[in-house]
Amino acid sequence: MISECLVVEVGVTGDDCPLAAASRSVPVTIDARPPQLRADGYALLQFSAPDDDRLAETLDADPRIRYLHRSRVDGRYSYRCLSKHPCVVHELVSVGLVVESLSYRDGDARITGAVVGYDVLSGVMSRAGETVGVSLERVYPLGEEDDQPVARRWNLTGRQEEALRAALERDYFDVPRGADAATVADDLGISKSAFLERLRRAQRALLEQVFA
Repeated sequence: MISECLVVEVGVTGDDCPLAAASRSVPVTIDARPPQLRADGYALLQFSAPDDDRLAETLDADPRIRYLHRSRVDGRYSYRCLSKHPCVVHELVSVGLVVESLSYRDGDARITGAVVGYDVLSGVMSRAGETVGVSLERVYPLGEEDDQPVARRWNLTGRQEEALRAALERDYFDVPRGADAATVADDLGISKSAFLERLRRAQRALLEQVFA
């Protein structure tokens, strides 16, 4: 039985993997799945980004990228390709980090994941110390993300509260809107669809309590 599972948020700066380098050249947020290291030494990259042809052009020109494929889904582009350049994520996964979300913007990566206990966390951070620019930004036991005062009072998750706050700060609810969903999602470092889902769930939770 797992005694303690910790949620960790890690920031990475200075990584020169293809996605980090591309986000440094093109002003978009890249939402990625954890790279899958293949037996032939290549890593399978799967990721999505807003509609911007410059990203495809930048990746296509990178000699480390092979077989770049792009398709359009819900106003965004989804990509698949092979990379022969390892990234910091591989190092952290190899010592026990289970990656939940991974995004790149302005050359920096933000990783949210989980580890089983403080001993594994210590191993992850020890390995991180051998790389460039890796910092532990937040760590908390699984489940405590819902213990923020507003979230607890209104029966929201921490991420739902975060989505509502970001939308308010960006005047998303104003008429006309001060920012669209894609802009607020970029601020949060998540996809537009993820932001809208969190927002709808939060609104439903609030309305159910108001009209109960």
